[in-house]
Amino acid sequence: MKLQFPFVQLPIRFDAAALAAEVATVDEAEWIAHPQGFHGNSALPLIALNGDPDNEGLEGPMRPTPLLERLPYLRQTLAALGTVLGRTRLMRLSGHAEVSPHVDQAYYWVERLRVHVPIATRPTVVFHCGDAAVHMAAGECWIFDTWRMHKVVNGAEDSRIHLVVDTVGGDGFWEMVARGRPHDVRAGSWNAPLLSPDAAARPALACESFNLPGVMSPWEARTHIAFLLAEAEPHPNLPQVQQASMHFLHRWQALWAQYGDSAAARELYEPVLAEYRGAIRRYAQDISLRNSLNLAAPLETIVVRAGLSNGVASMRPVTRARPQAERVGTDAEFRRPVFIVSAPRSGSTLLFETLARAGNVFTIGDESHRLIEGIDALNPVLTGFASNRLDAAAATPAVSATLRARFRAELVDRDGGPPYGLPLRLLEKTPKNALRIAFLARMFPEAEFVFLHRDVRETLASMIEAWQSGRFRTYPQLPGWPGPPWSLLLVPGWRDLAGRPLPEIVAAQWDATLRCMLDDLAELPPARVHVARYAALLANPAGEVARLCAELDFVWDRPLDAGLPLSRYTLSPPQADKWRKHEAAIQFVLPGLAETIARTDAALTDFEKQASF
Repeated sequence: MKLQFPFVQLPIRFDAAALAAEVATVDEAEWIAHPQGFHGNSALPLIALNGDPDNEGLEGPMRPTPLLERLPYLRQTLAALGTVLGRTRLMRLSGHAEVSPHVDQAYYWVERLRVHVPIATRPTVVFHCGDAAVHMAAGECWIFDTWRMHKVVNGAEDSRIHLVVDTVGGDGFWEMVARGRPHDVRAGSWNAPLLSPDAAARPALACESFNLPGVMSPWEARTHIAFLLAEAEPHPNLPQVQQASMHFLHRWQALWAQYGDSAAARELYEPVLAEYRGAIRRYAQDISLRNSLNLAAPLETIVVRAGLSNGVASMRPVTRARPQAERVGTDAEFRRPVFIVSAPRSGSTLLFETLARAGNVFTIGDESHRLIEGIDALNPVLTGFASNRLDAAAATPAVSATLRARFRAELVDRDGGPPYGLPLRLLEKTPKNALRIAFLARMFPEAEFVFLHRDVRETLASMIEAWQSGRFRTYPQLPGWPGPPWSLLLVPGWRDLAGRPLPEIVAAQWDATLRCMLDDLAELPPARVHVARYAALLANPAGEVARLCAELDFVWDRPLDAGLPLSRYTLSPPQADKWRKHEAAIQFVLPGLAETIARTDAALTDFEKQASF
């Protein structure tokens, strides 16, 4: 929930020693890995879906778990909040671990406050929210703005344990909030009375039973959309999002007036949501919010995904996460992330948009220019426009931690929903990543790469048209470049191309990209490299997608049409020999590419042989 202040301390305190003594009676085996798998984090469910500690679901009746019956003072603590209780856990953060920066953006947290009661802590445990930071002392009671980017850093050797409550509030609770103290206001005469343990007390707890609408009312949808649009930074696409939102709300209102929340009308509501989702993905992907999120993600999770519930998700058990030490692999957060790499204009968007429909895949929904180049050390504008090349040395611990957190914060599944449970299967495609393979392989120790190859003549022709179209200008004011405006990725040695004809510029761009790719891929174990050929993908979409999904362990559970739809960046539909429009220019530059073409063909053959073993 968005608050006026980053942190507010509530006027109540609890006996931290008594709480810690109760927690100490819990067997270590009852702690589970954090539901989002943050390294060094573990949790102890106290109130969960249907009272099942193994179910981390958020849709349905929340009830006390059997464990809470053994912890009487914790029960008194929850009752003293005077609120309707949602999911509630003890959250443990091991020494020198952290909860990475993130925003709670799913529907469940839109109207819920998050309450923290520290039980075991040290002064070096610091909670960051937006530009503010506080140490929550043991026994205090705090709420904070979950809509701002936030993180927790445990600078101590000992584990930090907090009681964490998600709640929609209640009469007694809101009265306490009204008397709360913002973090930057001195306490003065402000007082937080202590609630002492009472061995005879067994208070009743009010728990939520309804937390997801069968069909979201148009009034609720309008409220969420208005809030998100008000949070958006100025952008040329914002009017299109506003217009699409108004169109969606008008249609939704008309259906609601006729059918209300009747489940029988699902087939009428679904296409309206689908149309709105399409508009969001067309227009909202590049619009940033004040909290650094992408506008498209919360619009999908808060409005589209929650707009129509089938009642199935609340009954689906969520498997208990295994302890961190039992995980297979070297990366507990990103299991075998997949990066599609290729020369520009080789069909990577088409392949990405197809594979993103797999059932166990998460993406950020678009290309990652903003996430990567938003880090100063990786921004070519701030590093002298050397190129888009990033080697392994650029993946410093600080850069890697920041960029991994940025990806994690924006990942959604194929329906726009947020991920739960770790590790995640990330799929990513950004053309500049062809020059960043070594960097990505260092940052993601299990990273795998799909080398997508397209006939060099077709690729060069498409690159020429991309430059001529003006739609792919990446650095239109490139210092020291006489023109035309620089398009596509910025390759090493670009300054040597000044004044040369466009076909020669494009040929050098292709050549530098392929050489970087081949050098970096050659350093990886063969099992981490997969080959996709553009021609085979067009000729046999179902067969090629099935083969790739089998190699990548992607779950493909949807029918694939005989032909693939055009990608969002297609300039003109594919046609045989379309490249011949630029045949003379291409034939002129091909001899200079002969060595790289031969090297590419040999590498592709080797990679394909390795995959067949």
